[in-house]
Amino acid sequence: MPRTSDMGNGMTIARRIAASRRAMPTAMSKIADVVTEHPAAPVELTITELADRAGTSPATVTRFCRALGFDGYTQFRVGVASEIGRGDANESWQADIGQEFGSQDEPGKVLQTLVALHVESLETTAARLDLDAVLRVADAIASSHHVDIYGVGGSGIIAREFQGRLYRIGVNAHSWSDVHEGLTSAVMQKSTSVAIGISSTGRTDETVQMLSQAGATGAFTVAITHDAESWLAGIADVSLATAEPSRYLRPDDLSVKHSQLLVLDLLYLLIAQQMFTEASTRLAASAMAVSAHRRPPRAVKNTPILEETR
Repeated sequence: MPRTSDMGNGMTIARRIAASRRAMPTAMSKIADVVTEHPAAPVELTITELADRAGTSPATVTRFCRALGFDGYTQFRVGVASEIGRGDANESWQADIGQEFGSQDEPGKVLQTLVALHVESLETTAARLDLDAVLRVADAIASSHHVDIYGVGGSGIIAREFQGRLYRIGVNAHSWSDVHEGLTSAVMQKSTSVAIGISSTGRTDETVQMLSQAGATGAFTVAITHDAESWLAGIADVSLATAEPSRYLRPDDLSVKHSQLLVLDLLYLLIAQQMFTEASTRLAASAMAVSAHRRPPRAVKNTPILEETR
């Protein structure tokens, strides 16, 4: 179906769909049905998720967007989000912030809700973890010659945090967020290397590429993701499960990061146990190295206690 070029900016997306509906192939009509029934779906779903819900393919979603006058799915989502924001502030709030938080909630309620969601995320992750698999990964890292950690966006921040901890206890670890740099490192790995890919969805293409390349060159590969059936988990030797994103929050919410950190904290401690002597020596040395840059505790003025007079 050719891209429609005569749909001006003054025409709502709903009207664009209605105007193009008769000319749409069956597969594109299924997407139109989903968007018509759930106008916020493009804001809430990735292109793959929307395609799955409609029973079509991501390529068909792209053609659908172009038929409505958009360059692609990203531009279509922006258009939908803009219309939601103009037409229904509450719907926009739920799409961007989450259903569990009201725009007028008191700070105390917001805090309690966040704590509950984060605790649930940590407990779910702890329940899902295969400790034998975690120990296998810890063993591999402790005996490795080189560790690569791959992550993009928020997962890249987590990857850098883990790299810093491992490096401090003597593990030759490196983190990569740029796919070109990551692939360059991945192609140099061997059987004594460990490669870790971090992605909550397990579908981040750059992370999948880097981990796949490391595995192809002989590295022991590890996926940290909430989806055991994802692309990332599918190419890894071992997959460690984290909690799925809350149904009330966006996929990049902090509870996801906390569940990832829980897995990495556990790995770090198990690795440090196996490298006890070296890890203890290095931790003490690094603490000493930065001690001169830390100020002493602030003096606290003591309130004089008056002796009782008899």
